[in-house]
Amino acid sequence: MTGHRVTMLGTGLIGLFYTMTLHGQRSRDRVHVVYSRTEERGRAFAGDWDIPVWTTDLEQAIANPETDTVVIGLPNDLHEQAVALCAQHGKAVLCTKPLARNAVEAKRMLDTVERAGIFAGYLEDLVYTPKTLKSIQAVRAGQIGHVTWARSRETHPGPHSAWFWDATKAGGGAIVDLGCHCIELQRNYMGKDNRPVEAFCWADTLVHPIEAEDNAIALVRFESGAVGQFEVSWTFRGGMDLRDEVAGTEGTIWTNHSLRTGFEMFSTGESGGYVAEKAETSAGWLFPVGDEVAEFGYVDMFTEMFNAMDEGREPTETFYDGYVVNCIMDACYRSATAGSWHAIEIGDWRGAGAKRIAPRGRTYDGKTVIKEEKMPDGRLKMILKNPSSGEFSDVVVNA
Repeated sequence: MTGHRVTMLGTGLIGLFYTMTLHGQRSRDRVHVVYSRTEERGRAFAGDWDIPVWTTDLEQAIANPETDTVVIGLPNDLHEQAVALCAQHGKAVLCTKPLARNAVEAKRMLDTVERAGIFAGYLEDLVYTPKTLKSIQAVRAGQIGHVTWARSRETHPGPHSAWFWDATKAGGGAIVDLGCHCIELQRNYMGKDNRPVEAFCWADTLVHPIEAEDNAIALVRFESGAVGQFEVSWTFRGGMDLRDEVAGTEGTIWTNHSLRTGFEMFSTGESGGYVAEKAETSAGWLFPVGDEVAEFGYVDMFTEMFNAMDEGREPTETFYDGYVVNCIMDACYRSATAGSWHAIEIGDWRGAGAKRIAPRGRTYDGKTVIKEEKMPDGRLKMILKNPSSGEFSDVVVNA
């Protein structure tokens, strides 16, 4: 099967990761045109990756008749313009996270691609890490029962490019940059038909002299009653910390994507070699990532996107998903300002809905069993509740 010819918009770190992926594992999809905002970087990037065409003209890059797909790896304030040009020229579009700076902008982008009838995918790579894909599969198979709580943490010493630090260009700080990952991970665990209804968020600027927040913690309550929690920071020292936890009525899942993953190395730092994204040092005990484009989800993400395109179906992550994420982040910002819970306003909700998690329990001697556990001597201890009086008691019986 022949592959796709791609226009890559952006020559920063994300454009590098995307190009490494496309020219790597799947390999039949190739970047044919690269756009950069500077001639120097465009020419160098094209030379490094054997890309035939480079340009500093955005529309020229998108309109190139030899490419069928555009990958957006640009600053957040340029996403909407690039998507509009993709629609105008009938090109399939894959946009990096976050989809937009806010929900209003995201909705316009969603409407644009749907009116144009073009393929549109949301490049949320952390949904596609091998550990996450297996975890989502286990959750959907019912292996941990009903999901009650999910926690996602992404922290590091701060972004790599200047525009991230500009709240106007980025649309915010650590929430927009990192919280978008956490939120979409939680939506996959909760089920995308499970409507997010309200958010409570704390955000502050603790270290950097910027207008945007460099730390935030939020709770997102879903229709089922389950709660998502995210922790994000641009001031965490020690590299990048990516961890997720999912708790259910029948089990728990923990994943760790970057620190303490079983790959540790000591170095004097003499060589100064590359360790991993956002690593702060090349000396001492280090935590390399084996294959970043695979372990951070890029390989499976692009494989699924192009397979969906070839098969004429929607990808797992769509522009609609990106729009919902922006709606949740908007509520987090409102909550952080007001210091109270805020409703999540999704003007175009398309989910089927979710049932509220119902308390459950069997009965013993006419009382409801709240909890049971094995004692060291092999007997069974039960915590009971009297349904009439509401009184709690415990009983120990032979197992």
